[in-house]
Amino acid sequence: MNVTQQLAKHVRDVHFGVNWTWVNLKDTLADVTWQQAATQMDACNTIASLVYHMNYYLNAVFGVLQGKPLDSKHENSFRHPSIRSQKDWNNLLDKLWQDAEQFASLVEQLPEHKLWETFVEEKYGNYFRNINGVVEHNHYHLGQIVLLKKLIVKDDQ
Repeated sequence: MNVTQQLAKHVRDVHFGVNWTWVNLKDTLADVTWQQAATQMDACNTIASLVYHMNYYLNAVFGVLQGKPLDSKHENSFRHPSIRSQKDWNNLLDKLWQDAEQFASLVEQLPEHKLWETFVEEKYGNYFRNINGVVEHNHYHLGQIVLLKKLIVKDDQ
């Protein structure tokens, strides 16, 4: 397995499968209701906001891999449509799963030398740093989701 295939595997693992931490988004979110996803706990982001935020940055890197300009802005990374029904929540999750798989497939097809090239500008580092950063970023927020879910479920009982 080359480096791009390994990175694609990490993308899939944090979203869908077994990884080093044994926690992934698909399993963690499988039983989260739309009401739980939209529940505000103190000053924390909602689960839905975190899901949107993670996918926002995945799509920022994905766009560059597709030859588009980098046009993401942090202030937009939590601006998502309201979650007011199970359909809204399912749509957000469906987009997450589809985008993650398409991103992983594109990463898998990258020539390995591309990983070491500058990603848009020097200040962003190289492609490897940004692709791996998506995985790290998602693991970070996955941990927050796990904790929020435990607190919300505890409050629901």
